[in-house]
Amino acid sequence: MKKGILLHEADDDVGVATMDLAAGEVVQALTLEGEPVTEIELADDVPLAHKVAMRPMDANKDVLEYGRVIGSSSVAIAGGAHVHTHNLQSNRWAGRSQIVEHHKDQS
Repeated sequence: MKKGILLHEADDDVGVATMDLAAGEVVQALTLEGEPVTEIELADDVPLAHKVAMRPMDANKDVLEYGRVIGSSSVAIAGGAHVHTHNLQSNRWAGRSQIVEHHKDQS
């Protein structure tokens, strides 16, 4: 079994392709510590370093990576699909993020 997806947290909605992956392949997803999490069949080709949906997601769902919300699905996303700008939107630019206070250097 090819080990081709890295998960920052075991329950993340998306993992990162550690090599170019092809639609129809079944690959193993691992945690940063090398622990196997699940096997997934790829719905799309996924280039190296791009995101892979670890489960089906409805449109407008908050998407987790690093154990944190990184954006929301702009359309329904199939498990094993390539997740990128065509189906993931930043909550920050959509007006859905929390305001972050920036501190100026006091020196």
